[in-house]
This record gives sequence, C-alpha cells and structure tokens, in this order.
Amino acid sequence: MERELVAKEAAIPDIVIRRLPIYARGLRHLLNNGRLTVSSNELADAIGVTAAQIRRDLSYFGRFGKQGKGYDVPTLIEAVQEILNIDRRWDVALAGYGHLGQAIADYGGFEPSSFRIAAIFDRAPHLIGRRSARGVVVQHESAIAETVRRLNIRMGIVAVPADQAQEVTERLLAGGVRAILNYAPVTLRVPEGVWVREIDPISLMQSMTYYLEDEPVPATPESDYSVAYTDAAGN
Repeated sequence: MERELVAKEAAIPDIVIRRLPIYARGLRHLLNNGRLTVSSNELADAIGVTAAQIRRDLSYFGRFGKQGKGYDVPTLIEAVQEILNIDRRWDVALAGYGHLGQAIADYGGFEPSSFRIAAIFDRAPHLIGRRSARGVVVQHESAIAETVRRLNIRMGIVAVPADQAQEVTERLLAGGVRAILNYAPVTLRVPEGVWVREIDPISLMQSMTYYLEDEPVPATPESDYSVAYTDAAGN
C-alpha cells in the first residue's frame, strides 16, 4: 500500500481524529468476516459515512490504497492504529470506584483495544483496599499524583460525582495525565495541552428528545433501515 506520512504537527481537525476509531472498527469487522481488500464505497456502506469523507479524512495522513484496487484491510488497520498510537498498550488511571467505576474497571473490552486499567482510586473508606475483578487494588485518591507519576500513566478516567470531579482531575494532572475521559456531569477546567472527552448520558439523551414527537409514529420496516452514524462529536 502506498503511503506517505504527514507530520503530526500538521493542522488536522479534531473531528477527523474522532472518526478514525470508527474506521478502524469497521475495518476490523470486515477483516473478521474474511475481507482482505475493500473499496472506499464498501467501507462507507459498512460504517455509514460517504466514500468521499473517508478519502478526505485519510488524505490528512498520507496516501493509502491504489486506484482500482481499493484498500488492503490489514495494512490500513495497522496504519490507523499507528496514527492513533494504539499500536501499543496504554495504562489508564480510574478515579472513582462506585457502581459506575466498578463497571468500567471490570469491562473486558479495554485490553483487546490497547488500554489497561492500571490504577484505581476512591475516597470512600469501605472501598479502599478492595481488589477489582482484574486484580487492581483500590487506593485512596490522595495517592493519585504519586502513583500516576510512578507508573507513567498518561490517561485517566473520571467517574466520580460532579462535586469531586475537578479535585481528582487536578490530582491526575499533577501526576502527568494529559488525556481524560470524563463521566462526571460537569465541565472540567484543564490547561492547554490536556485533552478531555465528555460522556454524559443524560445530556446525550436530552439532545435526542428534540427529534421525538409527542405522538407515536409507525415503526420503520427493517428493509428501510440504514446505518445511523454519528461521530464522537455527534455529527
């Protein structure tokens, strides 16, 4: 596959970066079903975007595929993983071990996707010292900065109540974390150079009720279904 890399310093829209994991997921699905080559049109149909969008997004990172032959699926998966830096394992710190935190800690999809919950923190006395299903001992949140720094953890997950989120975020930042997945229903204040992704189910559901009518509508026949695609920014 012909590929000419582009410098990381090039201005690439964040929305493009957000779409790359969707492409990787679609490509892995095709590979698992025995597909070794795919055209941009076929990939577009599989994930619900346009072929032009795929070609435009990939063009930010170089030249992929060959005219008339499409993309080599294993090679493109490898290239996207390299672009996203998920061709290696990333240790993650989890702040919060309540019901949500326990579900996150026990989720089996992280390690196959290059992530590992390597440290867990909470402030509740009855949770300190407990061991997750994967063997990680819960520490007091006062140990966040020191532990994160010692383990060289760059990514954190905030799964605490809103009134605790900023404090644990500052502890994560003090330890060297520069990317945060935030489940708390609050906007975090972070310095420039720190990336935050928000996951707020209530806000997301509220953004969909706009499209719901008061009166029920007839069910859509399965034959009329199309891929309902939104990227990580909801576009």
